[in-house]
Amino acid sequence: MTKALKTISGRIGRAASCLMAGRPGQAMTEVVLLFPIFLIIVFITAKIFALLVLVQKMEIASYYAARRWQLESHLNADWVSWDENTLKPDIIKAVRGYIGFDTPAVSKFLNLKDLKMDVVRTQVWNVVTLTVITNPSGVKLLCKYPKQAVCGSPYGAACMNGHDYLCAGGKQLEVIKYVPNRDRPIKFVLPGLK
Repeated sequence: MTKALKTISGRIGRAASCLMAGRPGQAMTEVVLLFPIFLIIVFITAKIFALLVLVQKMEIASYYAARRWQLESHLNADWVSWDENTLKPDIIKAVRGYIGFDTPAVSKFLNLKDLKMDVVRTQVWNVVTLTVITNPSGVKLLCKYPKQAVCGSPYGAACMNGHDYLCAGGKQLEVIKYVPNRDRPIKFVLPGLK
């Protein structure tokens, strides 16, 4: 390790002395050839990391949406319109803000296009489904070859889905949460008192 540090510091020192003397420096092979390849690898890794970040954000946001729906929605049919017209848009607004739809830089990094939230009421469970629709990732290098050539024999449907996510866009990532109907805090009433 010390030998590598001495080599690096020696090269930096020689480059600094050349620049201070006004002599043009010679480009090192590592910088000219390997640095662009390094940048391409970093960019592709960042796009894959963006997918991981999006999935984790969706899990947290779906938990928030399901829990809030569970605690604030009503069992009484008289309040269904309030649940659909007031509560649901408020939850969607909070989820959109958390995932990053409101911030242009985050929206572009995560390839966000649209968000949908569906709630299906059943006898016992409320099924809360959060769906995020994505744009193409914009990595032209990965989309140069057709899907059939890239996702050949040993690869399957997962490769096709990944290729569609990166190149075609419009993929839907979906998280489903099941929450019970009756977990709202109910006022305690002593038996025999009305």
